[in-house]
Amino acid sequence: MAGGRELVVSFGEMLIDFVPTVAGVSLAEAPAFVKAPGGAPANVAIAVSRLGGEAAFVGKLGDDEFGRMLAAILRDNGVDDGGVVFDAGARTALAFVTLRADGEREFMFYRNPSADMLLTADELNVELIKRAAVFHYGSISLIAEPCRSAHLRAMEIAKEAGALLSYDPNLREALWPSRDEARTQILSIWDQADIVKVSEVELEFLTGIDSVEDDVVMKLWRPNMKLLLVTLGDQGCKYYTRDFRGAVPSYKVQQVDTTGAGDAFVGALLLKIVQDPSSLQDQKKLEEAIKFSNACGAITATKKGAIPSLPTEAEVLQLIEKA
Repeated sequence: MAGGRELVVSFGEMLIDFVPTVAGVSLAEAPAFVKAPGGAPANVAIAVSRLGGEAAFVGKLGDDEFGRMLAAILRDNGVDDGGVVFDAGARTALAFVTLRADGEREFMFYRNPSADMLLTADELNVELIKRAAVFHYGSISLIAEPCRSAHLRAMEIAKEAGALLSYDPNLREALWPSRDEARTQILSIWDQADIVKVSEVELEFLTGIDSVEDDVVMKLWRPNMKLLLVTLGDQGCKYYTRDFRGAVPSYKVQQVDTTGAGDAFVGALLLKIVQDPSSLQDQKKLEEAIKFSNACGAITATKKGAIPSLPTEAEVLQLIEKA
């Protein structure tokens, strides 16, 4: 990237997921829960670092046992936590997550308000954000003030410093006041991103059309975008740039838990892009990068929990060679 920068800075929430000790039950039926660190932007940062890249996280945690634990997890995984601040008055967010027997995820959040929602623009580590080659974020940080204003300011700082902006809306309907509000706010920053990744569920939510055909996807295309991606779970991924488009199949694996698979995909792709930005204009290079990212996502789905199952480069190359 410009000036040889390869830092991926991830902005947003990091929280504790409580996951049932048995699979296929509702939250009410779960006999017990184990704690697992989570939060999509934090998962992306750790995914980049696990693959040998340079990553940092910007966000707010509670000044409590869980918050300190999460900051330590970032550091232990090689992620720069210089953008992390602590709130003495609010707790670290918690989420109870379960995979029901029908395969659907069920969420119950405790953030009312949680520390991540209280990050202010004045608390941003501006120098760290200015060093980003890619600045990555979701939409959960847009839900409430003051975090929303901090999010918008951080995007401005990164863009002015020459970073690519990367957006994965990571829709969590339960956190928004209404579906309409979620759609409006998610799309409010849509035209500023260089790279956007949506799932097929998010594609339907944002367009109102249950289809992954090109004409539907192109409703989300904006003139200044460099890359738009639609992830299709175990079916792989469709990609769109100004000059070319295509699809890359995924790898067949035994799925155990898909939590974090999308974040692993995003982290891997952003790493490949900062290592070789020309892949955004070169179809062969881009397809190789997506193939690598698909393998990352597939491996993450073979183990329980997001962060523990994020792969190393050696594991990814092994899966690609076997295929």
